[in-house]
Amino acid sequence: MTAAHDEPHGTAPGTADDEVVRYAVSGPVATVTMNRPAYRNAQNSAMTYALDRAFYRAADDDAVRVVVLAGSGDHFSAGHDIGTPERDAHLPFDRKAGLWWDHSDKAGAESRFARESEVYLGMCRRWRELPKPVIASVQGACVAGGLMLAWVCDLIVAAEDAFFADPVVRMGIPGVEYFAHPWVMPPRIAKEFLFTGERMSARRAYEVGMVNRVVPRAELAARTDELAARIADMPRMGLALTKRAVNQAEDLQGLHTGLDSVFGLHHLAHAHNAETAADPLGGMDVRAMKKAGS
Repeated sequence: MTAAHDEPHGTAPGTADDEVVRYAVSGPVATVTMNRPAYRNAQNSAMTYALDRAFYRAADDDAVRVVVLAGSGDHFSAGHDIGTPERDAHLPFDRKAGLWWDHSDKAGAESRFARESEVYLGMCRRWRELPKPVIASVQGACVAGGLMLAWVCDLIVAAEDAFFADPVVRMGIPGVEYFAHPWVMPPRIAKEFLFTGERMSARRAYEVGMVNRVVPRAELAARTDELAARIADMPRMGLALTKRAVNQAEDLQGLHTGLDSVFGLHHLAHAHNAETAADPLGGMDVRAMKKAGS
């Protein structure tokens, strides 16, 4: 994607700006790019808060009409960071998405619930309401927490090599924190998706209505930019109201309350794991998850 200017965005304790998120603007389109390619753009808190600042920046810029969310390297995002050297779940951050207290000096379920209410469910809900169209540009892995980022976007353009999966049932957990599964795909497909943890191809995701377009990998950036430019020609207020109308229709179909109810089940699973298994993730680390999915 060509850019009129390209600069890193987002800071966190001990993390350089250019290690997490990049922000670029070309005409009316802002591109927000996750930039941890060595870790398949696994989302630590530094990246999450940098994304939040980038989305605010795009919202505040009157020249920006459409936002593209992308991932650098071979993969969109392999999910939440559960094992890289920069994993920072224990650190305090300047909370923005909710009123829960700091998790870093708390223990057990209180710590987990406070942190995930803020950095996962709270952030995703707010990003979904950004009053400008957001397009996810997805290649390679879009797994677990990666799904959450793609699903809060209004449109998804997927490369032919993209694949989607939520394997966290292997941890004894009923899906990721932003539980939009039965709204982004039919319920029986959502059950199969979760029960098996298998990868869903870009073509299958298109067939079930989860993505809008599937394009050759080499054309992903250009085709996403073309779609963004076309949408950017529409009236800004009209786009904002249309987005709100469709979001409200989803909420009337139960999305908002569904997210709340399953978030509670998610944390019941964490607490059960903490009592009966090695840790709140049921003893599953990155290596174990890869092995189980192979």
